[in-house]
Parts: sequence; structure tokens; C-alpha cells
Amino acid sequence: MIGLCRDCASSVKDDAPGRRCPTCGSPRVIFHQELHELAIAHLDCDAFYATIEKRDRPELADKPVIVGGGRRGVVSAACYVARLYGVRSAMPMFQALAACPDAVVIRPNMQKYAAVGRQVRALMDEVTPLVEPLSIDEAFLDLTGTALLHGGSPARTCVRLVRRIEREIGITVSVGLSYNKFLAKLASDLDKPRGFAVIGRAEAPAFLAARPVADIWGVGRALNAKLVADGIRTIGDLREHEEAELMRRYGTIGRRLWRFSRGLDDRPVVPGHEAKSISAETTFDSDIADYETLRRKLWPLCERVADRAKRQQLAGWTVVLKLKTDRFRILTRSQRLPAPTQLAETLFRTASPLLAAEANGQRFRLIGAGLADLAPGDRADPPDLLDPEVARRKGVESAIDQVRAKLGPKAILKGRGFQKA
Repeated sequence: MIGLCRDCASSVKDDAPGRRCPTCGSPRVIFHQELHELAIAHLDCDAFYATIEKRDRPELADKPVIVGGGRRGVVSAACYVARLYGVRSAMPMFQALAACPDAVVIRPNMQKYAAVGRQVRALMDEVTPLVEPLSIDEAFLDLTGTALLHGGSPARTCVRLVRRIEREIGITVSVGLSYNKFLAKLASDLDKPRGFAVIGRAEAPAFLAARPVADIWGVGRALNAKLVADGIRTIGDLREHEEAELMRRYGTIGRRLWRFSRGLDDRPVVPGHEAKSISAETTFDSDIADYETLRRKLWPLCERVADRAKRQQLAGWTVVLKLKTDRFRILTRSQRLPAPTQLAETLFRTASPLLAAEANGQRFRLIGAGLADLAPGDRADPPDLLDPEVARRKGVESAIDQVRAKLGPKAILKGRGFQKA
């Protein structure tokens, strides 16, 4: 069996002394019977936001770092040192700081993270056109048929790509390699950080048998609870049920449950996977119940969403309002538009009545705005006989955007953009 050095990409025989790389002496060697036959990879950047911050501030290398909002916010990312204390993404900040009081807390810089994400994506695109990004920091790659082009198996290409990302961008990546997307994504979580895990065809049934059903893509909290209540706790338990029975009990996802439990996934890697929504949100320093105060908080979020939509040349058919109560209950309300929009004014005018319906004395700790059901930006805000003012609003917003592009985002503000003292 021929293994692969994860530090220099050299071939390593399984009888090498200490199973170390004879070229560079590294112990980071991976052996697997199907290593050089598999071609579907999932690459996942390790603690992406926190790793970028540590890269930019080397003095934080050994310290616990949390990227997130203020004390009232949530954890966006935690480095692996902070995770040793139990800190996790999406954890309320007060809980994270109680678990790790010495953590260095850094406010998120999404513009910086997006720029690094684009750098990583560019390097992925150099090895295969079949790159399907799932988020800013992870993607599937289909490396089928690239061996001649890159002078090595897909596994070796992944090692070289990860080394290049570390060397040129300064962050680390974990790799999952398998024969389909479902298993590749599972594999990438097995050996973090700087991991490289493989799940082959021969071992897939045994590997999956003891895994919890929650590991199956699409099984959320509600479905997982239902499956467990029905006595189905592991993926192996699913194999005891026929496909028709699972579909009868759980609907169309029953087919996926049946197939994935057997290691079957025929979804292709789709390049240029489009975003499904654009959103922005803010967590308050103290709970807010007053409608007018909430409405003032809503406007800058609408501007942020509109700005992102314009920069990405996208528009949305549906306006979404998100609220989180003081008891952490999340409320989502939406309104479909007659035509897709990318205007902050249209977002605000549509979301405000949705907000008014919920602002009935209830206290909220978070508000968010978004666009869903995305469409190409050239379809945004067409002339409307029922709303002749849309052209004027579009012109005003375009003029504001031009001024801000030249003089900065705070060069010009609408009246509602001024916050009361």
C-alpha cells in the first residue's frame, strides 16, 4: 500500500521505518487502500474567522480567541484553544466568557473574511472547475479525471492545494476525501484541525452504522427528535427499514435517509453554487420593546443587505424579517414582492409593517433583515405602474451609492440613518 505525506506530498510505502516520510521525515502520513482512487473532496477551513485573526496578530497564537459580538451577542467563531474550554459557535457570548474568561474577544470583520474566502476559492478553481462552495470557508471539489493534468491522484492534488493555502494565505484547512459528497463532508470533520480523512467504499457501511442519524444532511433538530422517538438513533438503525416505509413516515426525505444510510449519494458537485439569501442582523446591548426604536435599528440593516445585493449583482423576491425575543425564541416573517428588489428603501418599507405586527410589547434582543428567493441583479426594481415612485427611489439610492463609493460609507445619510442620542 502506498501512502501519502501530508507535508511534502511524497509517496510513502507502508513498510517505511516508523511509517514516516522518507523524503522529509514527517510522521503526518496517510495510508488507505482506496486513497488514490477517490475523487470527491470537501475542504473546510479550520476555525476560519479566528484563524485569520491569529494570522494577523501572531501574539495571539497560543491564546483562546473568540470572534463575536459584545456581551449580548453570540460566538461567530472560536479557535481550538477556546474550544478546549467548551466554547462553540452560536453560543451566547455571556456563556462563552463564563466558560473561558481569559479569552480575547474580537469583533467580526466580514469584509476581511470574505476577501480571504475569495483567495481560497481562487486556489481551488486552479485545480478543478468543479468547485461547489457551501459557505465562505468550505467547498466540495470534484477532481475526477485530473490525475494527468496535475501529475498525481486527487489525494495528492488535495495535499498540494492545502500546503499552498497554508503557505500563501496563512490559514489551515482540513480535507475529507471519499466517493460522494455526503461522506466527504463527514470525513472532513474527523481529524480537525489540519486534518485529512478518507472514507472508502469498502468501509463506508461499517463506518456509518454507529453514527447518529443527526449526521445525515437535512436531519435537523425536529426530525432527529422524531427519529429517536421512533427508535431510530443511529444510521445503522435506518437500514432496518425499507425505503417505502421511511418515505411513508417522514415524507420525501425518507428516500435520502434510506440512500445515505447505505453510503449512496448521487448529487453532483455543482460549480458556482448560488447563495440562497442575503441577510444582516444585530444583537442589542439591552432588550428593546419600543417599535420606533426597533425601526431605527432596522434601517441600517436594510442598507447593508441592499449594498451586498448590489455588489453581488443579485436581487430578492422576498423580504425577510428576523427577531429574537428576550427568551431566545426566533421569529421569522416574510413578504414576497411583485418584482425582485435590491433597494434598501423597498426592503425597509416592506419589513416595517412586519415589524409593527410583532412589536406588541414583547422585548427583543436581536433584529435582522434579509432578501431571499434571489434573482439576477439586472431584474431588480423594474418600472411599476402601480408604484410610479419606484423609479425616483431607485435614482435617489443610486446617487447615494455613487457618493459613498467616492467619499466613504458615511459620506451621506438618509434622515432615518441618524440615531437619536
